[in-house]
Amino acid sequence: MIPFNKPHLTGKEIEYITKAVENGKIAGDGAYTRQCEQLLERRYGYRKCMLTSSGTDALEMAAILTGVGEGDEVIMPSFTHASTANAFVMRGAHIVFADSYADHPCIDAGSIESLVTPRTKVIVAVHYAGIACDMDAIRSIANKHQLLIIEDCSLALDSYYKKRPLGGIGHMAALSFHESANVQCGEGGMLVINDEQFIDRAEIIWQKGTNLTACMEGKADRYQWLDIGSSFMPSDIVAAFLLAQLESMNEIQAAYKARWEAYYNALKPLEKEGILELPKIPKHTTYNWQKFFIISRNAEERQELISALKARDTHPLLHYQALHNSPFYRQHHDGRDLPNADRFSDKLLRLPYHLSLTREEIEKVAAIIRRPL
Repeated sequence: MIPFNKPHLTGKEIEYITKAVENGKIAGDGAYTRQCEQLLERRYGYRKCMLTSSGTDALEMAAILTGVGEGDEVIMPSFTHASTANAFVMRGAHIVFADSYADHPCIDAGSIESLVTPRTKVIVAVHYAGIACDMDAIRSIANKHQLLIIEDCSLALDSYYKKRPLGGIGHMAALSFHESANVQCGEGGMLVINDEQFIDRAEIIWQKGTNLTACMEGKADRYQWLDIGSSFMPSDIVAAFLLAQLESMNEIQAAYKARWEAYYNALKPLEKEGILELPKIPKHTTYNWQKFFIISRNAEERQELISALKARDTHPLLHYQALHNSPFYRQHHDGRDLPNADRFSDKLLRLPYHLSLTREEIEKVAAIIRRPL
């Protein structure tokens, strides 16, 4: 069987977890938590990193920090995970969905300005599969209308836009370390803050709405409830696992690149024949090789590929339905057609992709796609 995903271990995870236990502090905000945060701050120049229990938690913290509420509007792509929208829907905001580009799933930056109204507060740039959005265009619109930018970098760690790391361009960003990410800890995330005005409140929200951080640092003489918040931070055991992954990032990324290129080269002839489309990496992007997907000619052919792959013990994965057509939010959408988001919903197929995948297995997957029936 060729599974869709299989988490990679570097070999130091258990060693670091054991040390975390021996340190005698395994709750959140411990030594390994700080090491993970500081490593990313140094490597990418992020102003402030805060480890969270998931990428979803990071998005929810970002939504709280934007201050959006009832009547406010948030613009984001329809082709994204439900967590992107949920974070703002939970604050009472109305989601205004934008379409994707025709050739890749990121938000069509050229469509954003027509969606801005006096009620718009935030633009969420989702870097699908680690592929950067057009951040110059998005920043121009945000600056013109005084809007906040949240980068959903759930799977975009170590991708760049014009030599700037994704997650370091917007006011805030959310990273994910889910087991399907290149660098993972099972479940985990990171809130990145690039605008200093949000840091102090973020610390309070992260500490369940209290001033615990200030108390521990001797900056407050009383432990108090100051704001809304929740239990967003993971155990230091999770951070210990993650640190082992982060320290091996260069090797991990090189291994993913080799597998991505093997898929691309094996399937490129089919693209030349017009049988399928391969991922398009814009010139302004330095890619992190996060996932490999293909785009079939129609939904029927995609289903044929799925059936053929599964019949040979190979497991691909459909990705999300565009959120404007989701059962939960359909009645709140303004009725605009978003044809590119629908196209990716119907035609995009993710292939098995992990570091246990051998070249022989990649060739097997490619051979099934070349001759599915």
